[in-house]
Amino acid sequence: MKKIISLIAAFAIVINLSAQNEKMLKAMSGIVAGLDSLHTNEGWTAAANQFQRIADAEKTEWLPYYYAGLSNVMSGFMVGANHGDKTDPLADKAEALINKADELHKDNAEIWLVKKMISNLRMQADAMNRWQTEVPKGTEALEKAKSLDASNPRIFLLEGQDKFYTPEEFGGSKAEAKKLFETAVAKFGETKPESAIHPQWGLTQAKYFLTLAK
Repeated sequence: MKKIISLIAAFAIVINLSAQNEKMLKAMSGIVAGLDSLHTNEGWTAAANQFQRIADAEKTEWLPYYYAGLSNVMSGFMVGANHGDKTDPLADKAEALINKADELHKDNAEIWLVKKMISNLRMQADAMNRWQTEVPKGTEALEKAKSLDASNPRIFLLEGQDKFYTPEEFGGSKAEAKKLFETAVAKFGETKPESAIHPQWGLTQAKYFLTLAK
């Protein structure tokens, strides 16, 4: 009898979790699909707020925290360089969110890529005074992502951006950036997301930077 009750309870939990996941899938799929069309601070801020609300409701799921972190980082990039008073709070918020995602889903390349982006955002605010701390952090995060998923297209996108924005005397190269963006675009064509709400952003960015690098 106890075994039957335990089985019924377990079955009820599975059904409940399935319903919750379906609800989260429905809430997130449209937002995730539209991320590559966002090009303004306001757009990314709105996405960050939406993902934050989902994360508050689904406290055991890593994806809402991941996207909330990503959206805050992207919002910061839209603000522009040398605005630490505006971007540092966004970097702090993104870091707290992505660390929460990391607690829920260890050894995930996508999470480490956002950590790399957070370092880039902090650098953008004050490159002269922060490069000695943030460049090693960003490099470590990128290498960790490579070790977990070497074919991830967003790795090549971020590497390309680094090459594109770094002055040649410090190792930058538009020609090398172009090759990395081309690889990113090709990898996007070969990569299929695990689900409709798993990371799939970046193709539009890669194509955009490819036009600049030509």
